Amino acid sequence: MIDQLDFDTVPPLCFIQDEDALVKNLSLIKELRKNAGIKIILALKAFANWHFFPLMKQYLDGATASSLYEAKLIFDEMGQRAHTYAAVYEEEDFDKILYYSDYLTFNSLSQLEKYRAHLNDKVSIGLRINPEYSPVQTELYNPCATGSRLGITSDLLQKLPEGVEGLHFHALCESSALDLVNVVKAIEEKFGDMLFYAKWINLGGGHALNSGKYDLTKLIFLCKKLKAKYDIEVIMEPGSGILWNTGVLVTRVEDIVSANGIDTLMLNTSFTAHMPDTLEMPYRPDILGANKEGNGEFQYRLGGNSCLAGDFLEPYGFSEEVEVGDRIVFLDMMHYTTVKTNMFNGVRHPDLGTWSQEKGYRSLRTFSYKDFHRRMG
Repeated sequence: MIDQLDFDTVPPLCFIQDEDALVKNLSLIKELRKNAGIKIILALKAFANWHFFPLMKQYLDGATASSLYEAKLIFDEMGQRAHTYAAVYEEEDFDKILYYSDYLTFNSLSQLEKYRAHLNDKVSIGLRINPEYSPVQTELYNPCATGSRLGITSDLLQKLPEGVEGLHFHALCESSALDLVNVVKAIEEKFGDMLFYAKWINLGGGHALNSGKYDLTKLIFLCKKLKAKYDIEVIMEPGSGILWNTGVLVTRVEDIVSANGIDTLMLNTSFTAHMPDTLEMPYRPDILGANKEGNGEFQYRLGGNSCLAGDFLEPYGFSEEVEVGDRIVFLDMMHYTTVKTNMFNGVRHPDLGTWSQEKGYRSLRTFSYKDFHRRMG
């Protein structure tokens, strides 16, 4: 695995995709598709590193897009049309999105009616429904919170509108098979009659399939039950569930600042710019050679290099004293990182690289001032 790599030999700021770990995860997904008799597609909102699309295409049924750019990227780099859902479609983009899509889901009945005249029999149309139930505790990531703008509630939808063939929901976030069972129960209670008339149901994302703790047997049983009961195609679109633990972010300690008894490792990365989920979720990542509980002889807060006061993580525990120049390696950094990065403060964007035991480290992309300049005007 990638921990065999000497991190002092790679660029001091880089995302590295572990190809061996990715293939291992994809192999599990391929077997799950076969055993459950379902389609599993990649959610680009979690991972859009197109360098790996040819590899992923061998194991998946395609990909899901949330915008014109994502749909076009799937078409250009995977050679397939997308399963597309957007919270709202823009008039200028809609016909192009339709061209790049095989499945297209509307977030509201008003959007369906607005674009009905544009639709054709080449694209299967769906509606996103809101079961008004979700196990997600963090409100920022709960799509079923009271008053949510995402999906149609059952009081507004009593039957499938003309031309609609599928239902789509998304109510999970790094959740278990039991969580999915409970969401499906809510779906059946509120929208069950419509499932008998639908051709497909999309179970969305948020399934922690490769976490090692996910009950795949329970998932297979659920999917087979849905298929048999409703004679329906079942689709899943995990993002992190495919990319779980398949890469790292390598950083370097540039300074150590001490204040009020707290030692802070000043890194050449920014949490708000490069790992925003660590502040928003909040998601506390594992670090190679440290523990996130803060236990250890040496304890250090981790500081980002932007001017945002909150650009830091509370102390981690290290068994050895850390020095300026040391590498700090964040684990499980492939999902919801590169798709969310920005250049706030003009901070340097991490390089993109890949590693395998057979081929070693290879650079895919480096970023420069020109990239910052283009974004600003």
